[in-house]
Amino acid sequence: MSNLFESRTERIDIRTSSSVKKLLQQAAAASHKNVSEFLLEHGLIAAQNALTDRKLFALDDEQWEAFQNALDSPSTEKPRLRRLLTEPSVFE
Repeated sequence: MSNLFESRTERIDIRTSSSVKKLLQQAAAASHKNVSEFLLEHGLIAAQNALTDRKLFALDDEQWEAFQNALDSPSTEKPRLRRLLTEPSVFE
C-alpha cells in the first residue's frame, strides 16, 4: 500500500444516501479514522482484492492436473466463432 504515502493531488467525489453516509461515519469513527481515510483504506483493499482475483488463483493438485489437461488438449473447431471472426462486421 505504498500508494498511501504518495502526494494526494486527486479528488474522488461520490453521492450517497444519508443512511449510507451515517453508516460510513459510524464505521470510520469505530476505526478511529475520518470518513475519507476509512473509504480510502477500504477502497484500496477492495481494489487490490479485485485485481488479485484476476491475476492469481490457487488450485489443489487435482484441480491443477485438470487445468493442465485442459490447456494441453487440442482445440475444437467452432464454426460459429469462425464465421463471427471472418464475416464483415455490422459496423463496416
